[in-house]
Amino acid sequence: MAENSSGGTPAAAEEPAAIGRRVLRLRTERGLTQRQLAEPAYTPAYVSTLEAGKARPSEAALRHLAGRLGVSPEELATGRPPHVAAELRLQLTDARRALATGDPEDAAALFRALHAEAVEQALPAEQADALLGLGDCLLESGELQDAQDCFTAVERLLADEPLPRRVPAIRGRAGVHRLTGELRYACYLLETTLDQLNASGLPDPEALLLLYTAAIAPYMDMGAQARAAHAAELALALAPRVDDPALVAGMHRGVARTLIAQGRLAEADASLAKAGELYRQLHIHTELAHCHWMRGYVHAQDGDLERAEHELRTAHGMLASKRAALFTEQVEVELADVLRRRGRPEEAETLLRPLLTAGTDTAALRVGRGAVHAGAAHRLLGRIAEERDDTEAAEEHYRAALPLLERAGAVGDLADLCRLLGDLLRRTGRTEAALDAYRTGLAHRSTPGTTTLGPAPAAPPM
Repeated sequence: MAENSSGGTPAAAEEPAAIGRRVLRLRTERGLTQRQLAEPAYTPAYVSTLEAGKARPSEAALRHLAGRLGVSPEELATGRPPHVAAELRLQLTDARRALATGDPEDAAALFRALHAEAVEQALPAEQADALLGLGDCLLESGELQDAQDCFTAVERLLADEPLPRRVPAIRGRAGVHRLTGELRYACYLLETTLDQLNASGLPDPEALLLLYTAAIAPYMDMGAQARAAHAAELALALAPRVDDPALVAGMHRGVARTLIAQGRLAEADASLAKAGELYRQLHIHTELAHCHWMRGYVHAQDGDLERAEHELRTAHGMLASKRAALFTEQVEVELADVLRRRGRPEEAETLLRPLLTAGTDTAALRVGRGAVHAGAAHRLLGRIAEERDDTEAAEEHYRAALPLLERAGAVGDLADLCRLLGDLLRRTGRTEAALDAYRTGLAHRSTPGTTTLGPAPAAPPM
């Protein structure tokens, strides 16, 4: 998506009095009379009016005066040398590279410093870019409320900008809602923005690709496989119109999720391999780690648990080295599932227990922070407990998972959990309670490919 590189224009100029004082100072320093500064385009009286702060110069007048005074129109309008904004944008690019290749906490420190400088220099576009980068860092490290605050601040700063300019912040805010378990609201936010973009008559391919790709994950979490597949198809159709390889790679990773749901595992693996190659070229380590993570999931679905463990451990190592805390914890849940299926329940339990410090805000995964994976972790611990005939502990974990998955609207996981709980209650002679558990699962289980969301967003004009 094209950056707003204005960095301060005559439209962002100071008050007329400040500009007038600047014109007077520069004219005096250069030994020019008002007539010499004004001619041939303007009169000495006009220059006098400007210097007195009684009028704001037009853009044409600013260009004329700046040329005569040997400064840029921006410097004359704002008092800020033009290289300041350019250097700040270059540093923002370096900070983005630091986030892509290194530790989100280190990158966050860079973005905070750049935001402070952008505020000092009164550069709203650069303030927004710095806050967007900071929000991405905080999202990656699991500081979800702070990330939300950053994305919201970006939207405020860019309130008068075209909608495509605000899309990265909207996508980030939707990501926060998804990770806090608010799947329906994440979908609503993305779908509403998609409809606004498509209705605008001038849809932006990069903005649309960002939104359709971002929508795939919450759709899949909700069991809305048909809608996820449709979003993936639209993303694939948009990809040839987008030059940003990072966006195209993200699209391939999102599309793989829908292929997995359709059982097209070989195609999913091929899509993830394409994404991985693009991310390797870009040195975007976090996204590359996500590709290894999803490939591990593909192999696990295909029953190749050895390869699944290898891919998940690779993803885990990469995310842990970047201190991407929340993503690291989520991979640990998936890795624990593979370890249990490989007959190593003790290792699985060792991974899971630190993530669920029950009943305290110190739990790594909990309501408001990775709720879907918190539910999955409880469900796994319940299965491990069942396998060692500890039905009391198993039931405790199943019941702890229920509100987490209900709140998130993770329909498929919730139905499976209710089946497990119902089977356990039936085996222990509590038939009525078992029926209640089964009914709960059936009540939440939509027909595959459907959702309780409203109408899907309209397709963009291709």
